[in-house]
Amino acid sequence: MRVKRYVVQSMPDALSLIRSELGNDAVILNTKEIRVGGFMGMFRKKRMEVIAAIESEQPPSKQPPRPIAPQQAYRPPAQPPVYSAMQEETAAKATVVAQLRKEEREEPPQALSSPTPAAKQPQSFHKPETDSELAEEIRQMKQMIIGFSRQQTHPISRPAPMQSLYDRLILQEVASERVNQLLEEIASTDGYSTEWSAEATWNAARSILVGWLAPFQTTGITSSVRILHFVGPTGVGKTTTIAKLAAEQALQHKRRAGFITSDTYRIAAVDQLRTYANILNVPLEVVFSPLELSRAFKQLEDRDLIFMDTAGRNFRNELYVSEVNSLIQGRIDSDTYLVLSLTGKSKDMNIVARNFAEYGINKVLFTKSDETDSYGSILNIVLEHQLRPVYIASGQNVPEDIAPFDVQRYVDQLLGEWANE
Repeated sequence: MRVKRYVVQSMPDALSLIRSELGNDAVILNTKEIRVGGFMGMFRKKRMEVIAAIESEQPPSKQPPRPIAPQQAYRPPAQPPVYSAMQEETAAKATVVAQLRKEEREEPPQALSSPTPAAKQPQSFHKPETDSELAEEIRQMKQMIIGFSRQQTHPISRPAPMQSLYDRLILQEVASERVNQLLEEIASTDGYSTEWSAEATWNAARSILVGWLAPFQTTGITSSVRILHFVGPTGVGKTTTIAKLAAEQALQHKRRAGFITSDTYRIAAVDQLRTYANILNVPLEVVFSPLELSRAFKQLEDRDLIFMDTAGRNFRNELYVSEVNSLIQGRIDSDTYLVLSLTGKSKDMNIVARNFAEYGINKVLFTKSDETDSYGSILNIVLEHQLRPVYIASGQNVPEDIAPFDVQRYVDQLLGEWANE
């Protein structure tokens, strides 16, 4: 890593130097105000100290391949026998039961009065103190093994339409507990029969899912909101989304927009938003700390709507979430959108949503819906964290590729056509 220190009069001067010397991928590590020059501690001038760094690329080491002796013939390793996970678990439990019975038969009577030395005591399990406890543990283990065997021998049997619906939702990455809950509600519907057709099953599922999501339906940007914050991990499309919404508000609602960015973690991020600002003829203010927000708001006081872009960080870390939360608090006429990409892993999206939901953020905007065929993560996140989906974006075109989230349209997309399943 190359690290370099700059002492300049203002931050824009530092950005220009960093960009020219370290490139657009440089990262600002620290900024602070210092005093330089002067005479005997007097007449010193204020300057800005900026520490920047960039990862240095290390060429891969080139080692010649080790020659193989001609007499050495390759022999494939012996393949171990293949067992299913259920067979391995059943065999392990049976081994424990056999070991317990063996020790019960072989242990001498005096072992009850004279304790076994610590070094000779078995470490793989806790030995019961009495014969009755041993018998009870053996009985419980036998019941567990029998239960596992029954589950393996007699899998859950569903009518063909219900099984097709189950397979469709699992393929869409809907959480299994949500799928089972949906199937149970369908089965408890008035007039339900195992002879229902696929069309009737799909219609019942559609009605139930719409009922689940309807309480979270919300409108887009309201007239009472003047400041709109966008938070979320890096690479989810916050900056492009801001440009889409700003253009949509300007063209359809005739609201004059302004941009504020605190995403100074990467140098190129400011340039991207500045490019959109120039195209849309929108003023842009750059802030480096919460103390500079009042100045930025003062500069944009004639704007009807202000879009604020925040730095994309690893928001699985709660520390970064609390830092961003401190930056966006304090305004009653503001709102905050959590931006998530549908191409992300469901587990990671769930952790990020949970961390932001703990700070009271309750609206989410999904991006990159055109880059995936799985939409179950929307249902999982909305129901798990009580978040209201506001918009869904589907491409790079500004401002066309964004639309308000519609529950009915989403459920149709999630279920697909029953005839195709």
